[in-house]
Amino acid sequence: MLVRICNIAVAGLLVQLSACTVVMPPSPGDPLYAPANPTAKDAAPANDGGIYRPGHSLSLFSDRRASRVGDIVTILLQERTTSSKSADTEISKGNDITFNEPNILGAPVSAGDYSLETGISQSREFGGEASSDQSNRLDGSIAVTVSEVLPNGLLRVQGEKWLTLNRGDEFIRVRGMIRPEDIDSSNTIASTKLADAHISYSGRGELADANKLSWISRFFNNPIWPF
Repeated sequence: MLVRICNIAVAGLLVQLSACTVVMPPSPGDPLYAPANPTAKDAAPANDGGIYRPGHSLSLFSDRRASRVGDIVTILLQERTTSSKSADTEISKGNDITFNEPNILGAPVSAGDYSLETGISQSREFGGEASSDQSNRLDGSIAVTVSEVLPNGLLRVQGEKWLTLNRGDEFIRVRGMIRPEDIDSSNTIASTKLADAHISYSGRGELADANKLSWISRFFNNPIWPF
């Protein structure tokens, strides 16, 4: 029995240690957010006698918007989320049962100095209350590049922005898909129109480390910890 208890304790310790694996902080140059470079095209043959030359056209009636791999588009971060939830539960139940003293031939039946009359009373009560409020907001802008043009015309974009501050770094990463018709005349698009969006805003350095639990605190705050 003692050996089994020791084995269970060792297994639990190993699970806790596996949950404390070191996660490497993010760094610039992640391939998932790297800018995409357009493929080189073969040079068009020279046409000295013609007015039109491929690759040198200029549109006078449309704005320059991102439409090809490698083009830049600015995403305006306008993320706002608010959630609120509350619950209030009360349960009450009571039981009362009484057995009167029996009579036989008109006389009560008793056991010496004790009466056979019995009474049972039971009461249960439960009360619970919970509430949760959460609000998030992210404003700003980031320029990303078109990494792929899908067959249906959608543009897959990706990019990141790193800011080096006095006590650490902050970064914004964005990935997703956009419709060319949602890009306005200034070559910008709201983040609310970004499909399959992956938006990250975080940091690294002394300020970011101060907001993290130490590994021993994470060990004792793990959901698997039995105490």
